[in-house]
Amino acid sequence: MKKFFIIIVVLLPIVLSAQTNSQWRGENRNGIYNETGLLKAWPADGPQLLWKYEGLGGSFASAAIANEKIYITGQTDDKLILYVLDMSGQLITKKEVGKEWTTNHTGTRCTVCVNDGKLYINNSLGHIHCLDEVTLNEIWKKDLLTDFDGKNIMWGMTESPLIIGEKLFATPGGVEYNFIALNKNTGELIWSSKGEGTPSSYCSPQYIGDQSVPMVVTCSHEHIIAFNADTGEKLWSHPQKNQRNIHPNTPIYSDGMIFSTTGYRGGAMLLRLIDGGKAVEQVWKNDEMDNQMGSAIRIDDNVYTSGHGNSFWFCVDWKTGETKYKEKEMGECNVISADGLLYVYSTNGTMYLIKPNPEKLEILGSFKVTLGTGEHWAHNVIHKGILYLRHGDTLMAYNLK
Repeated sequence: MKKFFIIIVVLLPIVLSAQTNSQWRGENRNGIYNETGLLKAWPADGPQLLWKYEGLGGSFASAAIANEKIYITGQTDDKLILYVLDMSGQLITKKEVGKEWTTNHTGTRCTVCVNDGKLYINNSLGHIHCLDEVTLNEIWKKDLLTDFDGKNIMWGMTESPLIIGEKLFATPGGVEYNFIALNKNTGELIWSSKGEGTPSSYCSPQYIGDQSVPMVVTCSHEHIIAFNADTGEKLWSHPQKNQRNIHPNTPIYSDGMIFSTTGYRGGAMLLRLIDGGKAVEQVWKNDEMDNQMGSAIRIDDNVYTSGHGNSFWFCVDWKTGETKYKEKEMGECNVISADGLLYVYSTNGTMYLIKPNPEKLEILGSFKVTLGTGEHWAHNVIHKGILYLRHGDTLMAYNLK
């Protein structure tokens, strides 16, 4: 019995360390996936389709992949459904989690966050659900509108959970509880900030931990704003406006710089953190590059993304904001990256493989997405050499090796 106890004690840390997590747009929320050995060009009809799963219901949410399972949500009628698939695309189980948005553009928006044995699921009604990853039993639930006097917005709240340490960050968008941190295990409030007192703006926040002050950065109606992650103190805010106060793109952080782009003629800008992150200054602004909700990728000293109002594909100099070129061919897109290449999903339903080239648009392959339903808005995920592409009620897995 004594020997058995010793074995359990020794193995327990090993079992716990094997737990993997997953969140919106990859490990650093910058859309870059740490993959190697991927195809450098595609056949004429695109990479091999390994499997598809249909019947997920309406959604624009990405897949979350952790611990050899795929977690993805969909909407049926007014219900938010969580689907759990194995790595071959077979359904393990599904669970009705709660209600979902029925006013306009119905479908789930927020990507599941898998963290330390729990699943965190936000809906467009302002509810945060915490489930046990194994049993799917609900551990806690919070309503940002009623519990924290939040304000919903035109298209429904759209914020994929951010968890750092023991804190889960969220944006009720109220006057008193504008931005908050909750205990991820209990849902209890740790701190709240009045911020700018304006509603949320469809943005999933970003964490920056290499300055003198750890901070969370997000976008509200008219600002990009930073909070002390430990205390909730507002560190700084910087004006960011467009015609509709819609700012869905998670800010991209790199080397003391924050890049933010927004549609509806909001343009793009680069901010420099100063005073250890306690203040910020604008480096440049490019009024033409205005991605609505497809984000951007930085590779070397260039940023790649598409416009919203003009639908051009842009390459912009990271340091100066100068437009190096723009091309009309692909239309409005969202973009991720892996193994030094760009994976671009156009709203016209075409998936492109792009070589980052600051001189010209260089397409290495493309294929038309014919399965699925609704708009082509979901951001893709790459995991262990497989592209997980979501189009409405269908999740597809393509072999990139």
